[in-house]
Amino acid sequence: MKNGQISIKEIARLSGVSVATVSRVINDNGRFSNETRDKVLKIIQEHQYETNSIAKSLRMNKSQTIGVLVPDISNEFFAAVVLEIESFFFEEGYSTIICNTAKDAKKEKEYLKTLDGKMVDGLVCISGQEEVPTDILKRKVPTVCIDRRPKMDTNVAFVESDHYEGGRLATHKLIEKGCAEIVLLTKKNNLSSVNERLKGYKDALAGAGLPVKDERIVYTDPKKSSLEAAKEAIQGLVDAGVPFDGIFATNDWLALGALLFIQETGYKVPEQVKIVGFDNNLISQYCDPPITTINQDKASLANKACRILLDMIDGVPGSIERHQIVPVSLVERKTT
Repeated sequence: MKNGQISIKEIARLSGVSVATVSRVINDNGRFSNETRDKVLKIIQEHQYETNSIAKSLRMNKSQTIGVLVPDISNEFFAAVVLEIESFFFEEGYSTIICNTAKDAKKEKEYLKTLDGKMVDGLVCISGQEEVPTDILKRKVPTVCIDRRPKMDTNVAFVESDHYEGGRLATHKLIEKGCAEIVLLTKKNNLSSVNERLKGYKDALAGAGLPVKDERIVYTDPKKSSLEAAKEAIQGLVDAGVPFDGIFATNDWLALGALLFIQETGYKVPEQVKIVGFDNNLISQYCDPPITTINQDKASLANKACRILLDMIDGVPGSIERHQIVPVSLVERKTT
């Protein structure tokens, strides 16, 4: 306790109520009159009383903290989602512990164990792995995963953008603009989000009567930056003599890498090659020309995830919809 800080017993004496009543007012739990609340809160404010959060956590079996796992906090998309999450829970009286995993599976598991040990009330996971390993938790911690499919159990919910529709919209736009030889440019991984974008791409081609050719599904080197990997991948297509007139890149950095390579080799965008990205990051707006892209509603993703998690923590009666899909939209710019 801080030097000079009033005790809960002293608050009770000055308020003319019991210690138990003061505790109920502080925790907003139990029965007491408005008059009693006002008397107690007046004394608390006058003496700047601060609750002992550790003691309160032990008493209520709640820490008022939320753990957030993020694969790359420097990534604009992830950073925007985490900012929304932190803001939401701050308003709800929770602190957030943000853990940057650097897309390292071992680091991610260690952070999960650490957060479990810190008795967090809930977890938001934006994992860098194919599946979120929530099965390693010793406690049944309410968990919501964003854009990465978890190893499902009854204590985990999943919120994602409509990646399938995003892939379909992007490919359909290229077809609509006259493209018939469309490349899919993506990182080599098995994330559920990327797989759904790939399905949307394939179905859009099939729906237009265009063939799906393996040579036009191009995986970039995961060890290199998206920008350099995209340049190298498109160089490989040109060297192999694979014709293409459209590129759907599964993130905006890949789209920018493709754009830069095409411009450097003398091709014109969009006259000869059209490009669509994914995420609607700032780079897609301010490069030259600005890139047509698929917008993910970051605020809605975060808000839905937070609301579901809060309901899980509070034990809200009734069924919680544990898999929610957030709509995406196409933002048309100068590359199509």
